[in-house]
Amino acid sequence: MALDIYYDKDADLARLEGKTVAIVGYGSQGHAHAQNLHASGVSVVVGLRKESPSWAKAEAAGLRVATPAEAAREADVVMMTLPDETTAQIYREEIAPGLVDGDYLAVAHGFNIHFQAVQPAPGVNVFMVAPKGPGHTVRALYEDGKGVPALIAVGQDPSGDTKQIALAYAKGLGAGRSGIIETNFREETETDLFGEQAVLCGGLTALMQAGYETLVEAGYAPEMAYFECIHEVKLIVDLIYENGLANMRYSVSNTAEYGDFTRGPRVVDADTKARMREILGEIQRGEFAREFIAENQTGNVSFNARRRRAAEHPLEEVGGRLRSLMPWLKEKQLVDRTKN
Repeated sequence: MALDIYYDKDADLARLEGKTVAIVGYGSQGHAHAQNLHASGVSVVVGLRKESPSWAKAEAAGLRVATPAEAAREADVVMMTLPDETTAQIYREEIAPGLVDGDYLAVAHGFNIHFQAVQPAPGVNVFMVAPKGPGHTVRALYEDGKGVPALIAVGQDPSGDTKQIALAYAKGLGAGRSGIIETNFREETETDLFGEQAVLCGGLTALMQAGYETLVEAGYAPEMAYFECIHEVKLIVDLIYENGLANMRYSVSNTAEYGDFTRGPRVVDADTKARMREILGEIQRGEFAREFIAENQTGNVSFNARRRRAAEHPLEEVGGRLRSLMPWLKEKQLVDRTKN
């Protein structure tokens, strides 16, 4: 099925004139949404709890800040950019009471709408604008005059113009510069979770760590293992990002390309794909969503233990030491925890 793709010429920012957009949350996505929309001329208020350390960061960026409840009452469009595990509770307690018929509730990821943890009233318009990249990249590319592509979807449309509002919002983020792709909540949520778990975050990091451990256990220097299995991943991904797999294979040596074709399928084989299908099935059946929500409700004990073990892996110490020898990596770093 062909997807409809829209660009700046297809979206009208005037749809947001006279409207206030509340960005609830100011993390990776939230800071990018708020700052990009503000720079695009949209009236923005950031919704944060008064004790949030992000309150001062948002004000330092020239943005107006209020509590989530205050922001929801004032705004015509409320965008939730909170962590998936906290969105439902904050929606019920602070956002829903401030929404009236004709308002617009937006999300940057379909998780809570698709799995029905958030169920807006029938008179509220519901849409999604999901940039296909981390928020720090969304902000950085916007500042460079570029944009990260975004997905849009409409969940409820009692006012009859929700798609146009979603397109305007996506344009304000800079997504119209590269492409605004129309989809639905189910497709975005399930493909996003699968991509994160099986390839982008879970699969890739597990592969890199296993490669590092294999070389170190075989007696090779940890520094060599880090460079070969972790540091150089960016060089390969950049070639693929630029012009696809064939472009990468054109750029590397014949030796590397032959090894790619003959050894890669031995690492990622039919059994790997079978496990990927199992992971996809867990997502489709809602098993992962229930597991993740339950983990949060029980204090994230397992989650925090996994974070701690990952942070203590020797590759982190080796990588930090090697990166300190390359100070230029910090010159335009995407993540600056003091600001975003």
